[in-house]
Amino acid sequence: MRVVSVKEISIEELKQKLEQEDAIQLIDVREDEEVAEGMIPEAIHIRMGDIPEKLDAFDQTQEYYIICRSGKRSENVCYYLEDQGYQATNVVGGMLAWTGETKPKL
Repeated sequence: MRVVSVKEISIEELKQKLEQEDAIQLIDVREDEEVAEGMIPEAIHIRMGDIPEKLDAFDQTQEYYIICRSGKRSENVCYYLEDQGYQATNVVGGMLAWTGETKPKL
């Protein structure tokens, strides 16, 4: 069954969650060369194309926040995860809208 729409969170709301909560599950689905330029320090990098084979690492009781460059790939990943029974929220605007700290992925 296809989910009609996915949950969304703004960059501002994400920043608040990162400040207020000990650990949120933030997944960066951009490609290697994109995260090499910088990613949110709390994020885990799993390329969009690798998500299906990494599903065993996901917990259906956890909420996942998915981010990409602009918000479109992350939206597609959210649809996929929701279809698989996982809780996913799209970060609207993606890294283009992020103004906080970043670190290069080594």
